[in-house]
Amino acid sequence: MRTGLTFYRRLSQIAFIAVFALIPVFDLFRYDTATHEFFLFGRVWTLGLKEGFAADPSAAGALSVTAQFILNAVLPWIAFLAVFPLMGWLTGRLFCGWACPEGALFELADFLTLKLTGRRNLFVRRQQEPDRGTPNRVAYGLLALLSAVVIPLAGGVALTGYLIAPKTIWHQLAAGQLSFGVKAGIIGVAIYMIVTSVLVRHVLCRFVCAAGLMQMLFGWASGRSLRLQMDVARISECTDCKACDKACFMNVTPRRHRRDISCVNCGACVDACNRELGNGRGLFHLGFGTGCALPEENCRKLAPNTIQR
Repeated sequence: MRTGLTFYRRLSQIAFIAVFALIPVFDLFRYDTATHEFFLFGRVWTLGLKEGFAADPSAAGALSVTAQFILNAVLPWIAFLAVFPLMGWLTGRLFCGWACPEGALFELADFLTLKLTGRRNLFVRRQQEPDRGTPNRVAYGLLALLSAVVIPLAGGVALTGYLIAPKTIWHQLAAGQLSFGVKAGIIGVAIYMIVTSVLVRHVLCRFVCAAGLMQMLFGWASGRSLRLQMDVARISECTDCKACDKACFMNVTPRRHRRDISCVNCGACVDACNRELGNGRGLFHLGFGTGCALPEENCRKLAPNTIQR
């Protein structure tokens, strides 16, 4: 049986969450509130200014300070801020669908809500909801309760490590004596994760998240970014099963065949259509502006004049 994009997307999400949690552990990127030091790739990041730099009133001294500040503070910050617009220009909102830990959390919340209530959203029932099957509500209820406790606390520990040394946090947890800063960090993050995963979910992705908005705008403006495409030459093969509509957790309607800035290139509709029409015969694919990228079977079948640019 052919493995769909969703399987690889789950692996990608799990891998990124693991990396995200380990970044402060290895001092790859974090700020220590105790020592007031910023760590980058295992080293303390400084402006590179020599001791007593303020005592040099000359123009050469001022120029040296300015150059060091631009080189070690302004340019790195600009480079960091440029990451998400660049990803958006090249891959659209691929990061949102394949890597974002918060997006993965919202998908889990959608899944559990669907199993327990028959719909993804606690407050609104969509016209096209996925089939939830015949789940064991007790088992999924316990899983939801366990997730609501374990995941926010684990997220609180991981994110607090970006501001307090992870070793300090783990020592305090082992001793059962948490400082105010550690308590505030873990509890604050946990509350945020619970509130957003229960009440907000993908509304945050669409209208609030700055990283998502940058990818959204630059991906929409780019003529070459990765995006969902449809083989319009074979539209007559559509069975009107609406599986693609049901699969989309961002409320995108794939069959409209237009670029939607809310699409996160997750490939759920690709897998859904392949299940309906047969592996490799689905109408959807993820392609760049100048051609087709995934899945390979669809790329081979597409006529050149059906590839959207």
